[in-house]
Amino acid sequence: MTPLRWPRFTCTLPTRSRMTDLTIRRMELEDLELVFLLDCMSFSLPWSLNSYKFELSNPASQPWVVEVTLPPEAGPLEYNPPHPVAVSGQVRQPGEKAVVALLVLWLIVDEAHIATIAVHPAWRRQGIARKLLRRALEQAAKGGARTVMLDVRDGNFPAQALYAEFGFEVVGRRPGYYKDNGEDALLMTATLERRKDDR
Repeated sequence: MTPLRWPRFTCTLPTRSRMTDLTIRRMELEDLELVFLLDCMSFSLPWSLNSYKFELSNPASQPWVVEVTLPPEAGPLEYNPPHPVAVSGQVRQPGEKAVVALLVLWLIVDEAHIATIAVHPAWRRQGIARKLLRRALEQAAKGGARTVMLDVRDGNFPAQALYAEFGFEVVGRRPGYYKDNGEDALLMTATLERRKDDR
């Protein structure tokens, strides 16, 4: 297993102002409805609202969000899942803060597990998932993690490419893991190495 690599961010954003006031921080109670809606917009098998609420008090959990202040040219940002859910859709207007990405990491002794990661559809392909994943892995390493693992759909090639940038390698397959369509899951792992300045 190769050590995890910390890639330099070379993504080009549509406009500089779209990323103004980007904050990566721990998830809070006030974020839960937007987090839940974002999850429902991203996955056919989303977590429940109560699952995210539990993560806030789970001592093994490190839940993260990316929050931005919406620039004027971005227009309203809608949170409307394609199927009915328990929470009404919401809209954030330009100038307001909005959660545009989420990640939940579990840390048990020296092993980290990326449980879920998602980016709002309107904010994808701008390097946000890369920045969020890097922050989560850096903090997990500081907390004592030595290895990290995750499951990814066999057909989710963009996600697999992102993980490969960080040194993740496929080490196994879970046949029929995803119950919505019977798709296999790939198990990917990487070795975390703390930087010298973190020791």
